[in-house]
Amino acid sequence: MLTSGWLTQGPAGPRFEKAFAQRHGVAHAVGVSNATSGLHIACLALGAGPGQVVWTSPNSFVASANCALYCGAGVDFVDIDPVTRNMSVPALAAKLEQAERDGQLPVIVIPVHFAGLPCDLAPMRALADRYGFKLLEDASHAVGASYDGQPIGSRYADASVFSFHPVKIITTGEGCMVTTQDAALARRLQLLRSHGITRTPGEMTLDGPMPGPWYYEQTTLGFNHRLTDIQSALGYSQLQRLDSFQAARERLADRYDRLLAGLPLKLPARAPSASATARSSWHLYVIEVLSGDGVADRATVFQRLWDANIAVNVHYIPIHTQPYYRARGFRPGQFPAAEAYYAGAISIPLFPTLTDEQQDCVVAELKKALQA
Repeated sequence: MLTSGWLTQGPAGPRFEKAFAQRHGVAHAVGVSNATSGLHIACLALGAGPGQVVWTSPNSFVASANCALYCGAGVDFVDIDPVTRNMSVPALAAKLEQAERDGQLPVIVIPVHFAGLPCDLAPMRALADRYGFKLLEDASHAVGASYDGQPIGSRYADASVFSFHPVKIITTGEGCMVTTQDAALARRLQLLRSHGITRTPGEMTLDGPMPGPWYYEQTTLGFNHRLTDIQSALGYSQLQRLDSFQAARERLADRYDRLLAGLPLKLPARAPSASATARSSWHLYVIEVLSGDGVADRATVFQRLWDANIAVNVHYIPIHTQPYYRARGFRPGQFPAAEAYYAGAISIPLFPTLTDEQQDCVVAELKKALQA
């Protein structure tokens, strides 16, 4: 790529977009500089703005909520299902009923496929059609995941945002893809990612012949959110390895399930609901420490694992408890399922090159760390 003559806005971007769209069974894929930017312009393209509100999950990185505020819209949250850790469909339905009575329905709902497990999308789509909101998937964790046999990003949502951050399933260093079946929405996203500038005659206001091949027009207020050719070349290469990455993650997740059975832990769910099937991308393997006699608390378990050179983390501190959102009127206790999950959550190592010996070490140290 460094010898191609193109570092940005060359042929590698469209090639990566086409390959990603084909892999995910969707008509259009638009490369963007990062997933936060992707969520931002997707919210704009779907109509978020002042006087409107966007709903998302409190169990996510803050970008899932911040994107609404970037558009001048308000934000609110829907509590999670304690088993799947994704947005609860019953909680969403109940909140929509109340919002309709109050005349405060959301313009967009952003379900988050936490850890790579798809949300229960069919009933969410039905609610979107009933109440008239747009469904924007935060699929940052879900490259390669599927729901009821369909790739995430292909069927249920109006648009889907996938992250290529270095720790994600595939990476471009930093980067994102926004997918949609809607050609007009895809074109809107393309304009928003590149300053709102077009060189397409049919999109211009020009009355008369083109002044020359250099001519362009800014038709809307856009941003510099482009994905470079260098990033796209890396992403295309990574995409060719997606199946092997996912198979390795699935094998390791299955092995964790067997090795951790019987411990005072809640393990990840395998399906979004009792009536739906899905294939997780296994971006994360998150355990929850269950309190009880003889069991150390989460903070102690976490520190013991770090002391044993096991790199663990916590995903995520509920967004509504962050100081910025508390200043906007949110408070602890509003979304109890998300807060209860957070109180026990630890993400343990899961990546394609993790060996069985390394995994055995993680499990052995975890067993010791759990002892009060």
